[in-house]
Amino acid sequence: MTITIGGKIDETLAVTPVRVAVLTVSDTRDEESDTSGHLLAERVTAAGHELADKRLVPDEVEAIRARINAWVASGSVDAIVTTGGTGLTGRDVTPEAVRPLLDKEIDGFSVIFHLVSYQSVGLSTLQSRALAGIIKGVFVFCLPGSNGAVKDGWDKVIAAQLDSRHRPCNMVELMPRLLET
Repeated sequence: MTITIGGKIDETLAVTPVRVAVLTVSDTRDEESDTSGHLLAERVTAAGHELADKRLVPDEVEAIRARINAWVASGSVDAIVTTGGTGLTGRDVTPEAVRPLLDKEIDGFSVIFHLVSYQSVGLSTLQSRALAGIIKGVFVFCLPGSNGAVKDGWDKVIAAQLDSRHRPCNMVELMPRLLET
């Protein structure tokens, strides 16, 4: 099964840079061995966005929440992409940390992520609990920690939705309206 991703990039338009923070969640990696975080940061800047910050925290609910809440409160981040901690083991707690913080969950993200991930890793995609949502006007995307998952998640899902030139629509055009009441 091959899936063609719909929509297109209108090359006649300029990219509106998004301020993206990258968070690696891991008990075993450090700044040097954080290949998925580095890969994600490289892709963010290559897409014309601003890397607002990049951090690494352990697989601990409070550490994950504290870092995400600090970025959200700072007003200097439009989107947060996490890598790691979405698996099924006891130490994988990213969804438990993030989900209660969400004002709205983006249900379709998990569906689409698993669809594209299935093409790469087959049924192993079932071992991921990738999710996304919005916290106080900031998009949050939680990806698995492997380089392959980062490539699938960023290249095939997130990048297009954070590209203001993507048509028929994208998440960048929603940003000014995320806090409407």
